[in-house]
Amino acid sequence: MKLTLKILAAVLLLLTVLILFQLPKLDIISGYAAKYMASGVHLTDRSPGDITNNDFQVPLIKYADAEIKESSEKARGAVFGLADRYAICRDGQGCVLVHEDFGERENWLVPRRDRRPHSLPYPFGTLTPRDTVFPEIDYKIVEKAVEHAFSNNDKQRTRTLLILYKDRIIAERYADGIDKNTPVLGWSMTKSILSTLYGIMQEKGVLNIEDQADIKEWQGDDRSQITLKNLLQMQSGLEWEEDYTKISDVTKMLFFDADMTQAQRDKELQAPPGTKWNYSSGTSNLLSGLLRNYFDSDQEYLDFPYSALIDRIGMHSMLIETDWEGNFVASSYAWATTRDWGKFGLLYLHRGEWNGERIFDPSWIDFISTPVPDSEGQYGGHFWLNRGKTYPNAPADLYSANGYQGQHVFIIPSHDMVIVRTGLAETPEFDADGFFNVLFKAF
Repeated sequence: MKLTLKILAAVLLLLTVLILFQLPKLDIISGYAAKYMASGVHLTDRSPGDITNNDFQVPLIKYADAEIKESSEKARGAVFGLADRYAICRDGQGCVLVHEDFGERENWLVPRRDRRPHSLPYPFGTLTPRDTVFPEIDYKIVEKAVEHAFSNNDKQRTRTLLILYKDRIIAERYADGIDKNTPVLGWSMTKSILSTLYGIMQEKGVLNIEDQADIKEWQGDDRSQITLKNLLQMQSGLEWEEDYTKISDVTKMLFFDADMTQAQRDKELQAPPGTKWNYSSGTSNLLSGLLRNYFDSDQEYLDFPYSALIDRIGMHSMLIETDWEGNFVASSYAWATTRDWGKFGLLYLHRGEWNGERIFDPSWIDFISTPVPDSEGQYGGHFWLNRGKTYPNAPADLYSANGYQGQHVFIIPSHDMVIVRTGLAETPEFDADGFFNVLFKAF
């Protein structure tokens, strides 16, 4: 009997140690569940059951429980009843995780939007897209490519696919429960939205990316030499760990920080600026905070992405969520319909011009599509590149906005084409290159 009690006590002690040791990880999992559930219901009108049964069926998150509370304005997440986390929703700023250390906030600014419809067919307006048949396209092969993207979908998990050619939709398909009106989380595609905002600011003459980042804490040490260009190219030289499988710089920032612009700001140099490429979501949020400094008020900062870019080209479904301190979470949290993500790609395909209106200078595209040294031809200015032939069956001039779980806006100038693919799995589960191998045989 005494031996049994000792064994039981030892097991309980071991379980206690394991729980305490893993509790921060559980906080991240439950935080993810609470945040995603809140945003998914609040921003897309999908049901909690649909989100749980589909979006949460990924490693670790599938062990979380999440529920909506108080008329869809609050969500709770937990793992096996442990590590409760909560997220709240705010009009115009999306949803955010809350913590007792964050303090109280009652008044949230609302971005001023101009969602007036434009009486032109999609993509330049809100009317039904024109049907166009291009004689140079083998549409049967295009359909085979679409089927390839959705085949074996327990593994590939493609949710939406849109193919635009010469400003016309030549293929479009949606998984069950999602349609052309459903906003999709772009994850790190948001980084490319941020980059575009910097391109617009440079076009306006408000900033020059060759300028040094104006950060008080960096004055007096070698970090003062870091330029906006270094940050946009992920070559700041600052320490950063981008690992979503554990407690790392990025997971601590996204699931614990009230001010997400601070995490990268506080890091030390590990290489001279401009000499080492290191992908960092903290850098994107730091850039979001730096962007805020160019405005006289928080209202102007909140309005800017919408007035200068998003509503200006009719991406009216898009919303970029903010952190607790009101900074755009430019690393991760832009939502938009697949067709609106397509508009973003077309803006780049047309080299910064939208239906006759100049949004940013064409030289910005040359900047974001030029490979960064040490990136093996894979990265430019907050955009991904195919110069290193990441996709051997796609043209080398392809560049893209990419996000977690295989969110993509592929821009292919040589084929006058934009492709949007969203899903819940990425390479190698999603066979992007196999899709390209089929598709480009159609032209």
